[in-house]
Amino acid sequence: MERREFLQNGLVAGAAALIGREAAGLQDEPEAKPLQEFGYGDVELAPGRMRTQFEETQSVLLSLDEDALLRPWRLRAGLPAPGGPLGGWYDEVPLVKTPSGGEGFAPGHSFGQWISALSRGYAATGDPAAQAKLRRILEMYGPAISGKFYTNFRFPAYNYDKMVIGLIDAHQFGSMENAFSLLDRTTEAAGPHLPETALDRDAPQIAWRKATGQNTTSDYGWDEPYTLPENLYLAAQRGAGERYRTMASKYLLNETYFDPLSENKNVLPNHHAYSFCNALSSAMQAYLAAGSEKHLRAAVNAHEMIVTTQSYVTGGWGPDESFRQPNTGALYASLTNTKHSFETPCGSYGHFKLTRYLLRVTRDGKYGDSMERVLYNTVLGAKTLEKDGHAFYYSDYSNSATKFYFDDKWPCCSGTLPQVAADYHILGYFHDGDGVYVNLYMPSTLKWASKSGARIALTQSTAYPIDGRIEMVMKASKPAEFALRLRIPAWAQGDSGAAIRVNGLAVNAPVTKGFATLRRKWKDGDRVELNLPLPMRLEAIDSQHPETVALVRGPLVLFALTEDAPKVTREQLLAAKPMKGQAVWMAATDAGPLLLTPFTDIHEERYRTYMTAD
Repeated sequence: MERREFLQNGLVAGAAALIGREAAGLQDEPEAKPLQEFGYGDVELAPGRMRTQFEETQSVLLSLDEDALLRPWRLRAGLPAPGGPLGGWYDEVPLVKTPSGGEGFAPGHSFGQWISALSRGYAATGDPAAQAKLRRILEMYGPAISGKFYTNFRFPAYNYDKMVIGLIDAHQFGSMENAFSLLDRTTEAAGPHLPETALDRDAPQIAWRKATGQNTTSDYGWDEPYTLPENLYLAAQRGAGERYRTMASKYLLNETYFDPLSENKNVLPNHHAYSFCNALSSAMQAYLAAGSEKHLRAAVNAHEMIVTTQSYVTGGWGPDESFRQPNTGALYASLTNTKHSFETPCGSYGHFKLTRYLLRVTRDGKYGDSMERVLYNTVLGAKTLEKDGHAFYYSDYSNSATKFYFDDKWPCCSGTLPQVAADYHILGYFHDGDGVYVNLYMPSTLKWASKSGARIALTQSTAYPIDGRIEMVMKASKPAEFALRLRIPAWAQGDSGAAIRVNGLAVNAPVTKGFATLRRKWKDGDRVELNLPLPMRLEAIDSQHPETVALVRGPLVLFALTEDAPKVTREQLLAAKPMKGQAVWMAATDAGPLLLTPFTDIHEERYRTYMTAD
């Protein structure tokens, strides 16, 4: 456990004014301070879906053949490459292009992401096998570093970006002392093959490649140099060198993307959805590292555009990997013209990073609301990443939907899913000098140490979001004063909204920007109970089709288990009742019972996200 010290500023505005607060030992709220993340090792996930997905993805990474991992790097460097190939996108073989990419589409693409996920996993668990594997593969990677790898390569910036995050994570979280020197060598190898500045996809990249005598096939215009700044800024912040800060500023896609977004001009449509969402984390780093208010405005505005003009009820976005024109019925049309509704592990990774940055900077709980909607309705229900490379890529929101594996093995989402699952440790809690923010309600234990020397553990027990009851128990080596702030989702606010008890006493805690504040001197055995109401409601696909709706309970979408369009009324959907002992609800319709269930509980069944309701 890392020690997390909270500065106790002691600011007290006055006596508690709300009924019940004084009896519960609560005090008024001081001025808030900026939020920080906890360490991966500060949070232990209890048994449940998050822990299972984390352990499964770590197991896959630990099982990967190390010679197969290095094979693309060795072959492209002209070195001997013993052992067999890994297969799928990952291999260095002559590409036979298919609609899904084809074998050899992106050689070595996920190597850096797997290094990152192993490093984060080691930081979370201290598993010596993870650290030992990191050490071995970095020792094998060093001799294979070569500019030949990036020569006339389809995705030089994409691969380099993944290596940056992998190596700086190996240094910070995996205690790999040689990681920064490997990063410098990787940068020297990749640098001559990167454009001088950020380039948008397609025509600008093809023009650059033509001018530099490279391959100009259309998919050579799909590289992502505009995502580079985030990890380059992080490299500089973590001590890899100021050269990375200088590089970062070169690759901010300002003129065609961040500048108009900062002026609230919606330029998202027709852009590649995941990578341009991912680029918004570069905007956030430009704000955090360089103080650029323009880039903060761009990220805030873009998130609002994604949520209000691009998103399905699940929080997922980007059918066929593209942002669509708002107010055109494009999302509605996608229910019948594609099964590639949301690039789930990659999209979730980009979405979680963006909402985590925005929550930390703005302290606004709406970003936690956005995060949890994507979490529970998309990636947490992804099919298992298999050790042979079969990976879940797209969520299907079509009118006759199923869960399915991607056609090619080891696609991009095989790299991001292990990172997503490792990051569950850092999504749930944040802190400032005044106390702790509880952002996600998940079975877990957070441990930290106060400046006064109190060792504190906060344990959450809950079946949320199936059940709205959350219990938190405090263990403390001695009493400690701090604020505990609980996110109250927008749908749970109001007169009949969330109910909070501290040691059995009802508390009327003020809610500011989506967080209820409980301030007191906490002692060993203190208990907090939060009850969220989980109201049923209907959400339409868009304003042009108000009759096409999905059923939502709290943050959870309930998917209809049916192959055919059900004949159902709005009243019947809203009256759906839970079936005892199951994560299943039943709506009584004129044609018979209609069963509905969360995405996490769908396996091989056919389902529908949206229904036509009279």
